[in-house]
Amino acid sequence: MSKKILIGASIVFLAGALVSVAYASNSWSKYHWDISTAESIANPLVLGNNLTTSAWDISLAGTSADWNASILRNEVVAGTNTDCNPVLGGVEVCNAEYGDIGWLGIAQVWVYRGRDGHIAQALVKVNDTYFNTPKYDTQAWRDFVVCQEVGHTLGLDHQDESFSNTNLGTCMDYTSDPDGTILGQLDNRHPDQHDYNVLVEKYGHLNGVIDEGGDKPKKGNGNGGGKSKPAGVGANIDLNNPSAWGQAIKQDAQGNNSLFERSLGNGQVLITYVIWVK
Repeated sequence: MSKKILIGASIVFLAGALVSVAYASNSWSKYHWDISTAESIANPLVLGNNLTTSAWDISLAGTSADWNASILRNEVVAGTNTDCNPVLGGVEVCNAEYGDIGWLGIAQVWVYRGRDGHIAQALVKVNDTYFNTPKYDTQAWRDFVVCQEVGHTLGLDHQDESFSNTNLGTCMDYTSDPDGTILGQLDNRHPDQHDYNVLVEKYGHLNGVIDEGGDKPKKGNGNGGGKSKPAGVGANIDLNNPSAWGQAIKQDAQGNNSLFERSLGNGQVLITYVIWVK
């Protein structure tokens, strides 16, 4: 009997270890916004809507509602940023014909490398050069890409990076069938409970924490002055061009570079997640 109990306990321990590994794999490093759950209820994370079509508006509204089912609250506000520059303290969401340069969508996140690893500002961009083509000109593809890129700006990584695997039922999973209707599989246009659980680990604290690197960033235009302004903002950097993203530090299952890191000096880093056209 004691051997059976010991074996059973070992299995439970192993299962727990595997769950921990799975959750860790869906969080890109320790990076997160310097905001607690209570703070986000009173002062939600801003998603600046700079989108130009109703189809994109629908995608962002759905994404906002989906991520609001988690522990961190967000609010879509009207954007005033036609050039899609980052705005300190929030996420700017933009669409445009960025050209035939290979990427379908990107999430760019400015982070402080201090002890607490706080996010300062972020961008989500979707490339209408491809979304205006028959393959991607669907609401399902728009919903999937916006959900995933906003998820990256919250601090989440992918759950899976193969376009050919069966859908996991989360937008943090690569897919060639976003709503699952072509192959009769799960819908990948929304977060799942796994994603929400990881956000609890990141934002389930009671109070915001001030990073050792300086003052908590204030909301405002990222091109403004102030000592808390992240480096690289306002510099002559074409953030739409992969050559400006820095060093590739991760590849997807197809061998394409999917995550880039560029040092901006003073302990500040630009992180770029990318979905390439298939």
